[in-house]
Amino acid sequence: MDLFRSDPVAQPLAARLRPANLDEYVGQEHLLARGKPLREALEAGALHSMIFWGPPGVGKTTLARLLAQFCDAHFETVSAVLAGVKEIRHAVDIAKQQAGQYGRRTILFVDEVHRFNKSQQDAFLPYVEDGTLIFIGATTENPSFELNNALLSRARVYVLKSLDEAALRKLVNRALSEERGLGKRQLRVGDEAFQMLMAAADGDGRRMLNFLENASDLAEDGGEIGVELLQSLLGDSRRRFDKGGEAFYDQISALHKSVRGSNPDGALYWFARMLDGGCDPLYIARRVVRMASEDIGNADPRALSLCLAAWDVQERLGSPEGELAVAQAITYLACAPKSNAVYMGFKAALREAGEHGSLEVPLHLRNAPTKLMKQLGYGDEYRYAHDEPDAYAAGEDYFPDNLAPRHYYQPVPRGLELKIGEKLKHLAELDRNSPRQRRKP
Repeated sequence: MDLFRSDPVAQPLAARLRPANLDEYVGQEHLLARGKPLREALEAGALHSMIFWGPPGVGKTTLARLLAQFCDAHFETVSAVLAGVKEIRHAVDIAKQQAGQYGRRTILFVDEVHRFNKSQQDAFLPYVEDGTLIFIGATTENPSFELNNALLSRARVYVLKSLDEAALRKLVNRALSEERGLGKRQLRVGDEAFQMLMAAADGDGRRMLNFLENASDLAEDGGEIGVELLQSLLGDSRRRFDKGGEAFYDQISALHKSVRGSNPDGALYWFARMLDGGCDPLYIARRVVRMASEDIGNADPRALSLCLAAWDVQERLGSPEGELAVAQAITYLACAPKSNAVYMGFKAALREAGEHGSLEVPLHLRNAPTKLMKQLGYGDEYRYAHDEPDAYAAGEDYFPDNLAPRHYYQPVPRGLELKIGEKLKHLAELDRNSPRQRRKP
């Protein structure tokens, strides 16, 4: 029985055009071309458990079905959105029956496997381990974060990529030419219209075919699917931007690294990409404030104020005025002198605070608002800096008694921190020469 072409009239175009074999499969040449790792394993008969990690619409489910067909394996599928341990056990029973009665291996395909919790993922392990099941999971999320280490160690991860222009063009040509597609209607798509379809699809083959099918419903047989028709149909089709997903974190990382690398053009590009994908500008505004402290710091303290102002403009005025203010802040950060001295110093202080526990505040640094506290020595020998030469109490110690003074903050020789560093060196020299230097017990 053909798994891909039952009831073709009722099926959408993307389903009708599913490939019948691996040679018809479009895209993923880095895995399936002759001599590539997955193709080599299949031709050697070395079918194994695997994870397909990639964006929507690149053929994860189709590839799993084709692998079962190629290896003459029984194919079972469950959706992590709807299934639970009960469905997994049912699939195991079927796999045992297939092995016992027909001598066939069973592929269990789990779509959106990242939605299974730990106990559900653990339910696969014994049957993957003993060979009852060949497990294939599909996910749009990073398996390193979403899947158990035990499951990952038993499955090979294959990264599936967004479909490029050549792959998408193959899909469109196939849809327009094959009888099971739109071939009977003799429709045409010009280059400009194809570029519009490709941009709207954003590497998603299923999305591309859905757009094409919708457009064909409005076109006359033998006619052309033109730019005006597509403009009315597509409207403002957003690019792929899965809030909280892999693309989300990849793009904000690219924006942050562009700022850190002093590249305003790259930073503006990733900012525009995130907005084009539908990201909330307020989220970016908050992250930009973080960048000001983490990567610019005291090399240019004005950066933090500018970023806070941009955030305020975004909240008050919205789009597009607010986005322009955030863009201004981003370019300022990218062009500003860089310093992570505050960030690194703060991390070091946090680490040591955790390592040394609850060390007591020295008496000379404690406040003494009551008579009893004064009698107990709170505030004794404290030196009020404003009463000292140059408003600096040379030799004073501001750390706990059992902790030698540290130098967490190391200013960089750039921007304002160049001057800050010079001042701290001068103060350190005063400390070394001070006859009043406090000694640890």
